[in-house]
Amino acid sequence: MKSSQPKRIKTISEFHKFRNLPLPEHPLISVIDYASIKNSSENNSISWVLDFYAISLKKSPYAKFSYGHQSCDFDGGSLFFMAPNQVFRVEVNQNYTPMNSGWLLLIHPDFIWDTTLAKTIKQHDFFDYSVNEALFLSPKEESTINHIVQNVQQEYQTNLDSFSKQIISTHIENLLSYSERFYNRQFITREKTNHQILERLEVLLIDYFNSDDLVLKGLPSVQYVSQALNVSQSYLGSLLRVLTGQNTQQHIHEKLIEKAKEKLSTTNLTVSEIAYELGFEHSQSFSKLFKSKTQLSPIKFRQLFH
Repeated sequence: MKSSQPKRIKTISEFHKFRNLPLPEHPLISVIDYASIKNSSENNSISWVLDFYAISLKKSPYAKFSYGHQSCDFDGGSLFFMAPNQVFRVEVNQNYTPMNSGWLLLIHPDFIWDTTLAKTIKQHDFFDYSVNEALFLSPKEESTINHIVQNVQQEYQTNLDSFSKQIISTHIENLLSYSERFYNRQFITREKTNHQILERLEVLLIDYFNSDDLVLKGLPSVQYVSQALNVSQSYLGSLLRVLTGQNTQQHIHEKLIEKAKEKLSTTNLTVSEIAYELGFEHSQSFSKLFKSKTQLSPIKFRQLFH
């Protein structure tokens, strides 16, 4: 199958029309029941780009959802978050007539532009997570989220007044806050999976720091590490903050300092030589980082062992 340019959907009304749905009751916000969406083979090979936010809770064993370069099967209820200008694709097995359940919440940026939500929505890292990093909800958590979405829908379906936008925005802020809480729970309860990521990260950094890559390429970037682990940068950062209290960059620096301490305490290399072997062009940059992490200069640290 040849790849084609993603189809850009600029408005929520355009999305409704393309999916053969009735016009939205509000042009800037809409809750869609997945059961009302009929998939067709014509749309099965299309990649999408939306100019608005989308939050999706879907249950279907017959659809595979691709987001960026990652994919995930719908084998249960999963919550996905999509920001504007991100590419995704839904592929449906045409041999089945699935009974989809769940909902799709669409929020145009124009709806929230003068609310606190316009600023806070960009602070939620999960809008940058890949689909295989979706939020898997317990029945109780799913009930909480569904209730909030029902409140959103009920509010815009009533007679709109000067309070409606703020009330709806507050509901959405609550939805995002609960999602943050549930993601933190997922990081902790999916212990095996997340600890495997941490173990792979440890091996990756040890191999990198013991190779010539430090001299040839410098410090590994957050992008390099996340791609090697096959997770998004934002997801890896969130995972590390919950499990270790450090973000990815801090974790990389921690491993660097461990290697620096080893060289300072067991070799006679100069600080400049150590800095070079650790991928620094200038020893001053290395010394500054080392002191910020240990409260000691490299020379002072070395003196503890000689």
